[in-house]
Amino acid sequence: MTSPADRSPEPGQGATAPATDKKTGAAFPVPGRDARLDNAKFILIALVVVGHAIEPLRDYGPAKTLYYWIYFFHMPAFILISGYLSRSFDASSKRVEKLVLTLAVPYLIFWTIHQGINFVERGGLPDSLSVLKPTWTLWFLIALFLWRLSVPIWNRLRWPVLIAVAISVFGATTSLGATLSLGRVVSLLPFFVLGLSLRREHFAYLDKLWVRIASLVVLGTVAVLAVPISRDLSTEWLFWKDSLTDRDIDPLMPSVGLWLAFMILALVMTFAVLALTPKQHTWFTSLGAYTLYVYLGHSVVLIVLKATPLYDVMSGLTGLITMLVLSPVLLLLLCTPWVRASMRWAVEPQLTWFLREDSVLREAKEAGGAPGGGRSGTGSGERERAGV
Repeated sequence: MTSPADRSPEPGQGATAPATDKKTGAAFPVPGRDARLDNAKFILIALVVVGHAIEPLRDYGPAKTLYYWIYFFHMPAFILISGYLSRSFDASSKRVEKLVLTLAVPYLIFWTIHQGINFVERGGLPDSLSVLKPTWTLWFLIALFLWRLSVPIWNRLRWPVLIAVAISVFGATTSLGATLSLGRVVSLLPFFVLGLSLRREHFAYLDKLWVRIASLVVLGTVAVLAVPISRDLSTEWLFWKDSLTDRDIDPLMPSVGLWLAFMILALVMTFAVLALTPKQHTWFTSLGAYTLYVYLGHSVVLIVLKATPLYDVMSGLTGLITMLVLSPVLLLLLCTPWVRASMRWAVEPQLTWFLREDSVLREAKEAGGAPGGGRSGTGSGERERAGV
């Protein structure tokens, strides 16, 4: 990871932090960053926190409706953005090494933290201690690691999106199990590959007035439809991890039709949210660079909260309002510099000893520099980020 020679960067979520004026301390945009994507990442991570916070309250109708509405699209949207930001991944030694340090190592650290909390809560070991079975939110780090490694393959295919959709559909007809979250890796693959296929000019279509109006209609309509859907349809359709053969419905028809329908719904809602996302810099644009801190940090906080009597005493409207108030507080807290500094050892560990002695990153660190040189965030390779 490149960094200015005079100070260490404060990147977040594998992304470079916005540069700051040394006199005023005010943030200003880093060249090459897309404000719309940073804004979208902040909005989506806010929805992630809200969705996870209200999950235990799903017995209450409005909470369940909001939960379904969020889960219809929020992770597919993140994955599409992740794919777009992965276009420059070329499987070079430096990129692979960086992938290990920014995804694989944090995964191992937070997997250990999750298991440690669960051990204290249960008073004993879990049923499985396999590091190949991600705990709760960590499936995304595994999935992104595998998707990133496959980028060179998709870049060589003529119809990558159609092939990815076919793999997703056929993969849904067989049980892939929980190992490495392969069910989700295969099911959500089309969104990542579509992101790889997008270019900056494609986002210009989202700026048309009629598209924004249609986006409002789409999101509002889905919110209304989420009421009956949340009553009649299992959450299995929201998580993209279970095989169609594991459900109480014909595994071919209408299962495959519903699978494709939910995929289309997620895609339409994703573009609707992107169309309504500001493309200019806002007060939260700079926070979009720190979403991995939020993603990993909020999971630890909520695992602890769920182990307390908090959700036992909260229910109904009171519980929902409480979580809707606490969620943005937690979100903004995890974005603060002092919290990021305290978490950096786990979110962005500089464990180059994890790599071989001839590692590019390891040699650069031992030499006191960074491969490639230059200002952090300005190179084309810096666009390749975790995307969460």
